[in-house]
Amino acid sequence: MQILIVEDERNLALALGQIMAEAGYFADTAHNGEDGLRYGMCGLYDVIILDIMLPEKNGFEVVKELRDRQISTPVIMLTARDDVKDKISGLDSGADDYMTKPFVPEELLARIRALARRQGGLLPEELIFFDLVLNLSSRELSCGSKSIHLGHKEFEILKILMSNPGNISSKETFLTKVWEGSPSAEGNNVEAYISFLRKKLSYLGSHAEITTVRKVGYRLTQP
Repeated sequence: MQILIVEDERNLALALGQIMAEAGYFADTAHNGEDGLRYGMCGLYDVIILDIMLPEKNGFEVVKELRDRQISTPVIMLTARDDVKDKISGLDSGADDYMTKPFVPEELLARIRALARRQGGLLPEELIFFDLVLNLSSRELSCGSKSIHLGHKEFEILKILMSNPGNISSKETFLTKVWEGSPSAEGNNVEAYISFLRKKLSYLGSHAEITTVRKVGYRLTQP
């Protein structure tokens, strides 16, 4: 499973990441509400673990905005705030579960598994958009009888686009998710890889297009 951890206490975020890794899950981490929202908007996660007291945007705001934007990823609020009113606020904002700190790792993992089962378990083996099929295990992109292997960054960019067909993904989203916020990465890096992907779509003979929305980002469209 792919887990998103949104937690500003870095030591706790590291500990949560280790718990997920030992359980065989992959985890990404964001340390403030704005980054957590950006990650969550990608729609690539099975479960989001979300703190309430976060810089820039609190957990209530994050989950409410995710739901307002039709992102249905299950959310567990994991917080030191144990007041009943906070629990009600979290659940009313759109969270699926609420746990207080300190927590027992085994219980957290059990709740993650329960939420994942409600969503149908693991991510699908393939993403399909119009005439394109992206195999998530082999990184093979196919159109009809032709296929091509994608490099790591090409694969991650196209996975974001195919997970959000028709929706705009910003350059900042790609820099955060694919380049992991590297200070040396710039918008030009995204443009270069978008160009590589367009050439591969052309090679495959696909009629799907990666269109540029000026000063906003990119989206995957069909004729």
